[in-house]
Amino acid sequence: MSNQTSVTEFLLLGVTDIQELNPILFVIFFTIYFVNITGNGAILMIVILDPRLHSPMYFFLGNLACLDICFSTVTLPKMLQNLLSTNKAISFLGCITQLHFFHFLGSTEAMLLPVMAFDRFVAICRPLHYSVIMNHQLCIYMTVTIWIMGFFHALLHSVMTSHLSFCGPNHVHHFFCDVKPLLDLACGNTELNIWLLNTVTGTIALTPFFLTCLSYFYIITYLLLKTRSCSMLHKALSTCASHFMVVFLFYAPVLFIYISPTSGSSLDQDRIIAIMYSVITPALNPLIYTLRNKEVRSALNRKLRRWL
Repeated sequence: MSNQTSVTEFLLLGVTDIQELNPILFVIFFTIYFVNITGNGAILMIVILDPRLHSPMYFFLGNLACLDICFSTVTLPKMLQNLLSTNKAISFLGCITQLHFFHFLGSTEAMLLPVMAFDRFVAICRPLHYSVIMNHQLCIYMTVTIWIMGFFHALLHSVMTSHLSFCGPNHVHHFFCDVKPLLDLACGNTELNIWLLNTVTGTIALTPFFLTCLSYFYIITYLLLKTRSCSMLHKALSTCASHFMVVFLFYAPVLFIYISPTSGSSLDQDRIIAIMYSVITPALNPLIYTLRNKEVRSALNRKLRRWL
């Protein structure tokens, strides 16, 4: 990684400047992280072990659970360490690595959500053709494609950021290394980086969001026009509601962060919003799916009864 920089490490200033709050914040974020790992780990385990859940919907749900675990693990352990430590340094290579995996996993999840919405569209609107359209080969192909696209999207940002000149100061006003706070520290011209962030990352966020909303629009329209059974309508809408809740919790803060102008946003505001989609949302996803999904609840109950 060739870069023209005199900065060998960055200092992550964290969530707040009020040091007295750090122990309280540590307990809160550690609890959220524990819920995330436990909940998503349980979903991933159930999806793998229970043959009744070996369907496209739960295959994608397992991918989402895996992404949520990894996505939070990129930022939360370091943040927890910094909340209890006076040494908040992260090496230049460590910072670029964290930036890469944050955008890799985040953009992959952004592209996975419309795939999950498309799966629900086919299941509800084309039930007789579901097994033909959503075959195993197509599911694997779509999943591998979005993981690869996410990797190269992140590689673009990590390579471009690593080639910037950083000549000081090295204080990152964030709890992890992200493109926007690092651009504020760069000495050279960052116009291309800003354009890539707003255009490429904005497209990665907006296009899946539009496709996801389009799928749910067609689903709701189909249900209202075609379905005469109240119980079937309620079940389908309930499933869609849980999915759409995940979509809203993820996309709303992401769009606000990466579509808004780089120079016009508040650093404190960006940190709070980043906590929503990188810390809170991954922990809420398993609660949303397990509480609203009868099949997942039943599978968890069967496994718990067998172990106990």
